Amino acid sequence: MVRLSYPIEMEIAGNTAMWTRPDTGDCPVSYPAPTYSAAKAIFESVLWGPDVEIIPTKVELCAPIQYHSYCTNYGGPLRKPKLIKEGNNYQLYATVLIDVCYKLYAEVVSNKEKSRLPESAVQWDKKTTSPGHAYQSIFERRLKRGQCYSIPALGWKEFTPSYFGEFRDSTQVLSDLLPVIIPSMLRQVFSKGYASPVSYEYDKDLIIQDGVLEYQKRGKYDAE
Repeated sequence: MVRLSYPIEMEIAGNTAMWTRPDTGDCPVSYPAPTYSAAKAIFESVLWGPDVEIIPTKVELCAPIQYHSYCTNYGGPLRKPKLIKEGNNYQLYATVLIDVCYKLYAEVVSNKEKSRLPESAVQWDKKTTSPGHAYQSIFERRLKRGQCYSIPALGWKEFTPSYFGEFRDSTQVLSDLLPVIIPSMLRQVFSKGYASPVSYEYDKDLIIQDGVLEYQKRGKYDAE
């Protein structure tokens, strides 16, 4: 079948970012660029809807890759039971990125997994001739206004952006950036779409070339 997709794009920048490598344990280290699922979540923070699927295609790096040591007092549910009982935090150390700026690109297609959609999404889908095109139009309108479904984050929720919106003329891709090879990169934790069970996926042998990271293409989507 012909795959109908609609492109969307946005820019995001901030003081700190964390694209966690799951192999780095309790002192996590960031990947040098956003993961597929992180880019997907940034788009969904502007406009989310279960009846469409957002497929990130690439990210352009518009600021140098700079690592920095980071420490915070963690008080979340992953503490040891004793710490939670006593109301104590623990210091979490991480290696993050600083002064980041990205141009993100994605495609929008109709969600082919209709069986897991909530009834409200099913009804909206039935009334909409082209869900992907509708999403694209609403997304672009919201992005221009600075509206969002939830506050975009640069990985961890505490790392909010200094800017998110349409591409700025002053933002340029670092085309002279030396190649960066990423042997393995987490793609998604929930790989089956909306309301899917946990299913980890990784991409192999990715490379940031001329300041651009292209995500690997997977799967086929039915026409709308």
